[in-house]
Amino acid sequence: MLNPKSNVMKTKLSTLLLIPFFALLMFTSCQDEEIDITPPDETETLVAESTLTSLISATSIMDGSADNIIDNASCLSVELPVTVIVRGLEITVDSTEDFKVIEAIFKELDDDEDTLDIVFPITIILANHDEVVIQNREALDKLIDECRGENEEDDDIECIDFQYPVSFSVYNTDFQVINTITIENDRELYKFIKRVSNAEVFASLNFPVTMELADGTEIVVNNNTELQRAIEEAKDTCDEDDDNDYGDDDFTKERLDQYLKTCPWVVYEFERDDEDKTDLYKEYALNFKENDSVVMRARGGNILTGTWSTRVTDRGALLKLEFDALVDFTLEWFVYDIEDGIIKLFEEGGNRIIMKRRCDVVIAEITKERIKNYLKECFWRVDSLSVNNIRKENDYIGTPLKFFDDDVVKLRVNGELIEGTYDIGLRNTGYTLQMTLDGRPDLKLEWLISFLTEDLVVLYNENNAMILKRHCIGAADDIDPVLISGIWEVSSYMELDADLTANYEGYVIMFNEGGKLFAEGQGNNYIGSWFAYRDDQLFFLGMHYGINEPFKELNDRWRVKEITSDRIELKDYSANGEIERVLVLEKKV
Repeated sequence: MLNPKSNVMKTKLSTLLLIPFFALLMFTSCQDEEIDITPPDETETLVAESTLTSLISATSIMDGSADNIIDNASCLSVELPVTVIVRGLEITVDSTEDFKVIEAIFKELDDDEDTLDIVFPITIILANHDEVVIQNREALDKLIDECRGENEEDDDIECIDFQYPVSFSVYNTDFQVINTITIENDRELYKFIKRVSNAEVFASLNFPVTMELADGTEIVVNNNTELQRAIEEAKDTCDEDDDNDYGDDDFTKERLDQYLKTCPWVVYEFERDDEDKTDLYKEYALNFKENDSVVMRARGGNILTGTWSTRVTDRGALLKLEFDALVDFTLEWFVYDIEDGIIKLFEEGGNRIIMKRRCDVVIAEITKERIKNYLKECFWRVDSLSVNNIRKENDYIGTPLKFFDDDVVKLRVNGELIEGTYDIGLRNTGYTLQMTLDGRPDLKLEWLISFLTEDLVVLYNENNAMILKRHCIGAADDIDPVLISGIWEVSSYMELDADLTANYEGYVIMFNEGGKLFAEGQGNNYIGSWFAYRDDQLFFLGMHYGINEPFKELNDRWRVKEITSDRIELKDYSANGEIERVLVLEKKV
């Protein structure tokens, strides 16, 4: 349905609706004195078993598909707020916007099973808008089993909705008006139409009435015939999204074309004829143009052009790509999944492409000037580094790079800037980046710039790869001011079920605004590095104390679970999304 099915609307119909119909007749004697309404045409009366009455009822059924990421059921909805646990993170879902937070956590790891635990008891809203308190998972599963399966035909109509308020005239068997009822939402409409269907009241809808279609178009109807026609013509014109693939969307050809043209798309996975070619085509960028041309930027900045077209069949949406010089992309691909900012293409025979929308990508020739301008904006943190197949990024926790004019680059270590130089070169394979920093031979390698945006630089050479991500001052304003505002102590440190808090008794921790990290206590004075940043809607805190015991155990990029003015809770997750460590810092002063 277009209008939200509010779980908190408790507005009741007037007292008249809550009493049996025979009681309504008591008011007919004074009707002429209190209400001056012309009796309606009997042809506009809603009949209990009429098609229109059934259509109005179906239009007002509670649509439970919006929260399928929580309950996997389109015929019921969980009343908000509700608390859920996703990969160890406890999330209070206060609004539909929080569904995106759950989805973001699900997407952190690929090829895994997305699981979510609900904290009971919860309140469930059924299709008829009744509310039921559920005490456990078993009771919820029983209700879910009563729903129809994914994308099966159901009774609710979601492609058209009433614009509220609307009003009904209620009258007696002699068609004398005895009251008017104002309806404010779907719940009130469903309950009222149920009374009409049960022949408890006689009523007619007061026109004109405005209806809203799935695409936002408004239709004004002036009588029952127009209303019935509008609902019947609209009811099957949109995707009701009655499935549990919470990130997908279905498109008409026009919407698919517009979606593709919105921004450039970057290749993240590529398979052709059962051969994995991700290494060959990763970070290729495609820009779909209005004139059916598609411009592709290969690694190194080479530009290729081709054509594209779409069509929608019984099989689904199809995207045809044609390149004279790039046969691997030339195919009519089945669009088998579309999420927010992600499109997945497939064709039989082991062919697959996964692309992500990147509005910041400029598909134009990479130039030395553009590279330098990107690099000089903000700090850059080493997100990933592999040298001779050995992972090295942990050596750069809390130590961002900063590029300056005159080919100067600085690495912030323990709050101090180590100065070096950098150079942008040009080879047959594309532009390169080479840095010289004392004591950092891993960075001195000549790196080929394979992918470049304002926020991301991907570098590689034989047996080595590095990813730099941009961080601008202010991007972690929710964290930095809290960290530097006082002195902290470890109130809890857990590794799985082991409580290791005692190792840090007597120590205090301080965060310097320049990136220097202190730990003092038990006659020791340690200095390290810290760096807080945001990555894909989540906050992280990188801390690095070197090899100093016991603080070397805290060297990590911790996810910030909770932060207040006097308490910080950090968590460390395994590759499969399970919580391995929890660190809690509390302000001492």
